[in-house]
Amino acid sequence: MAVLEQTSSQKAIDLENKYGAHNYHPLPVVLSRGEGVYVWDVEGKKYYDFLSAYSAVNQGHCHPKIVNAMTSQAQKLTLTSRAFYNDMLGKYEKYATEYFGFDKLLPMNTGAEAVETALKICRRWAYQVKGISENDAQIIVCENNFHGRTTTIISFSNDPVARKNFGPYTQGFVKIEYDNLTALEVALESNKNIAGFLVEPIQGEAGVYVPSEGYLRAAKTLCEKYNVLFIADEVQTGIARTGKLLAVDYENITPDILILGKALSGGAYPVSAVLANDAIMNVITPGSHGSTFGGNPIAAAVAMAALEVVQEEKLAEKAYVLGELFRKKLNEYIETSSIANLVRGKGLLNAIVINDTEESDTAWNICLRLRDNGLLAKPTHGNIIRFAPPLVMTEAQLLDCVSIIIKTLKEFEK
Repeated sequence: MAVLEQTSSQKAIDLENKYGAHNYHPLPVVLSRGEGVYVWDVEGKKYYDFLSAYSAVNQGHCHPKIVNAMTSQAQKLTLTSRAFYNDMLGKYEKYATEYFGFDKLLPMNTGAEAVETALKICRRWAYQVKGISENDAQIIVCENNFHGRTTTIISFSNDPVARKNFGPYTQGFVKIEYDNLTALEVALESNKNIAGFLVEPIQGEAGVYVPSEGYLRAAKTLCEKYNVLFIADEVQTGIARTGKLLAVDYENITPDILILGKALSGGAYPVSAVLANDAIMNVITPGSHGSTFGGNPIAAAVAMAALEVVQEEKLAEKAYVLGELFRKKLNEYIETSSIANLVRGKGLLNAIVINDTEESDTAWNICLRLRDNGLLAKPTHGNIIRFAPPLVMTEAQLLDCVSIIIKTLKEFEK
């Protein structure tokens, strides 16, 4: 078939530009194969993947255990909808709730869907359990958040690119400064209609902003004091990325509602989930929420395999050790660098801040040069480059990547 014929990078880019909506600005590289920490373009050039599909591919590209689970299930049963039971969903729900320590799981497909689901659960809990008058519930969010791009979610974003010309916006959200406990307590104390606090344990899209030590624990304590649900969006930070199974594990707290996605499938299939205990999740009743594909047999099989890989290969422990090494090596370079200001992060979710303005194209040009040197990364917010390789990376591979990054940055020294 003509559509399966081998193409060149430029032809593939031209096709997307002509026939696809222009809602992304990809780095100009066309990938056709992936394995572990590597990807190859259509001409056969090999690269280190230092983005991991925004942390969806924590287990590495095309992990055989995950792929086998997917293909095996696809040959038996792919979809029933939730009109009927299937023999995989209950197994997955039991496995995942025991894995993360919750009573119930509500299965969805994408991260944004899971966030929307968490918001609905929080609001219904506010009306049916907390006793807030219907339509009065409000949810606290943080400035510079990224939780997705649905109409409701962009309503509480302060990213003008995501918001402009998409109004009118959904009401019911109170925005405060991230990593500011005083602002959180003022918002909680002054408003009896607060139902929940939605927060990223590390703000990824904003530039890998790590909050002050103790912030999350203190925020959870404040939520308990005011009978407000603490909702952790771990779509990007969860599943071992930060050096713990969940980023909130650094402060030994259990969210009231946990949102997962991305690496829940190892990047093989769209799978997301919301977890909570019975006292919260039982507000969801037949017809109040759903998804045709949510909880399908393939998703269940894939998610269980993906979570097994995290445990079996000790990916959280690897991410912690390699992350410490990565920041140590980059910090040694930054001490004498004129192009890079700092490196920050936890585990293998890191970013370097480039010594230029957000409006500059320096970080983009550095990423183009990194591509030329065999490593793929992407800027966020103009002058920040995020580095998030698959967690299956070895120490030798990481050190090789560090040398590529430093070599490339030196080419931009002033």
